[in-house]
Amino acid sequence: MKYLLLLLAFPMISATECGKKKSKVATGQPIDQERVLTDSVPACVRKILDSAAKDIPPVLPQQVDEYEYNGKKVYLFTMPCCDFFNPVYDEQCKQLCAPSGGFSGKGDGKCPDFGEKARKLRVVWKGEAH
Repeated sequence: MKYLLLLLAFPMISATECGKKKSKVATGQPIDQERVLTDSVPACVRKILDSAAKDIPPVLPQQVDEYEYNGKKVYLFTMPCCDFFNPVYDEQCKQLCAPSGGFSGKGDGKCPDFGEKARKLRVVWKGEAH
C-alpha cells in the first residue's frame, strides 16, 4: 500500500519548477525569487548548508535565523526534529552552543541565556516544507 502511495506522490514531488515564483525587473526579465534568497544568504551559512546537503542522508535545517546575541551577529539553525540540537554559529562558522533541542529539549547548556538575550533580526534561509 505504501508503495502505491509513493507512486502516486512521485509526480507531485518531481514537479518542483511549477511552484517557483518569478517577478520582473524594469527590463522586463523574470527573476527567480529562490535565487535572490540564496544570494542573500551569508557565505558562512551557505557553507554549512552546502556541507549538510552532501551528507547521506542529508540533514538540512528547517530554517536559519539571524540573531544579535551578546553584541554579535549569530545564526540559529532550527533542525527538523526534536532529537537534534539547534546549533548557533558565529559569523566565522564557529559553533557557539545549542540553546534548544536534543533529548531534553534544553540544548547543550552552553548558552542558557540565549532565549532572554538574543534578538531575532531576520530569517536568512528557509527549507522546503514537507
